[in-house]
Amino acid sequence: MLVEVALRGHGPGRGAHDASDEIEELRQLAESAGFSTAGQILARRDRPDPALFIGRGKVDEVRAQLAASGSGVVIVDAALSPVQQRNLERELGVPVMDRTSLILDIFAQRAQSREGKLQVELARLQHLSTRLVRGWTHLERQRGGIGLRAGPGEKQIELDRRMIGQRVKQLRERLRTLDSQRRTQRRARGRREAFCVSLVGYTNAGKSTLFNALTRSSAFCADQLFATLDTTSRRCFVAPSLPVVLSDTVGFIRALPHALIDAFKATLDEAARADLLLHVVDASSPARQAQMEAVEGVLEEIGAADVPRCVVFNKIDLAQRGAAVEPAACGRIDSVWLSARSGDGIEMLRGAIAQRAQESQPTSERSKPPVFIGTAS
Repeated sequence: MLVEVALRGHGPGRGAHDASDEIEELRQLAESAGFSTAGQILARRDRPDPALFIGRGKVDEVRAQLAASGSGVVIVDAALSPVQQRNLERELGVPVMDRTSLILDIFAQRAQSREGKLQVELARLQHLSTRLVRGWTHLERQRGGIGLRAGPGEKQIELDRRMIGQRVKQLRERLRTLDSQRRTQRRARGRREAFCVSLVGYTNAGKSTLFNALTRSSAFCADQLFATLDTTSRRCFVAPSLPVVLSDTVGFIRALPHALIDAFKATLDEAARADLLLHVVDASSPARQAQMEAVEGVLEEIGAADVPRCVVFNKIDLAQRGAAVEPAACGRIDSVWLSARSGDGIEMLRGAIAQRAQESQPTSERSKPPVFIGTAS
C-alpha cells in the first residue's frame, strides 16, 4: 500500500509537478525494492500530524484499504520520525516504511563493490540508531550481574546503541582508507593531465547507457531506479590528443536521504572534483524541470555547485512528439540533445567534451584542433 503525502509548500519539488508524478515515482521505488503495489492513497495536508503524520482520518482510510487489498506493508512517501512510524504501525497492524527506509533498502540490494556495501551499511546503521528509542519492549529490559558483558543495570537499548556506535566507527575507518586510495588514484590521473568528467543526474535518466556509449564499455544498465550505485571510471574516447576520464556516479532523487549523502560523500566527491559535469536529464519525463532542480540541490550540498557543466537532454527518442530540440549554439556547446540508446547526438556531445578539454590545456596546445574519434563500427 502506497501513501503519497502532499504538503503544501513543504519539501523539495513539492508543487513543481503534479502529485501523480510523485506517486508514480514512489511506485517505481517500491517495485525496485521488490514490492508489488496493491493500492495507493493521496493525503493532502497543510502540515504533518505530530503523532501520525497523515492524520487520524487518513489512517482510518488506509486501514480500510489494507483490509480490502490484503497488503502487508505500508510505504509512506515522507521522512517519518521514530514516534510517527511506531504509532502508524500500532494503528495499522502492519510494518510501515518511510521514504528513507525504502531508498536505503534499495541501496542495500544493489550495492556490489566493497566500498558501496560499506557506505550503505553505514547509512542504514545511522538511520537505525534514531529508531532505537523505545522502539521495542525488549530494548527496555536491563542486563547486569556477574559474567555478563553488559554493566550492572545496563539496558538492552543502551547495549544495542553502543554496539551500533562501535560498528559505525569501524565502517568510517574503513571508508577513510578507501577514500585515501581514491585520492591516490585521482592524483595519478592528475599527473597524467587527464581531463576528468563526471556524469550526474536524476536516477534512471540514462547515465549508465550514456557512459557505455562514450567509453565503449558494457557497464550494467537497466530501466529502473538506482540500477547502479558503484562509481565506475573509464577512458572516454574523444580525441587522441585529449586524455579524458569519464566517471559514472550514483543517481540522485528528490529528498535524497542525508544519511546517504553523508555515507556516499567520498564517492560523490568525484563529482565535486571533476573538471566538467555532464548533467544528464530525461527529456521524456514530464517532471523534467523538478528533477533538474533536485539534482542542482544535491550538487550544491556536496560542494559541486561551481563545477562547470554541460546539460545533456537524453531519451529524445522517447520524448513526446513536438518536443523542442535545440540546435547547437555557435561557440561553446552548453547543452546537447541526444539518445544514448540509439546514438543520435553522441558525436555532438563528444565535441562538447573536446571543447572543454581543449580549453583546460595550456595556451600553446589550444591552437591544435582536436581530431575526433568516431563511434566503433
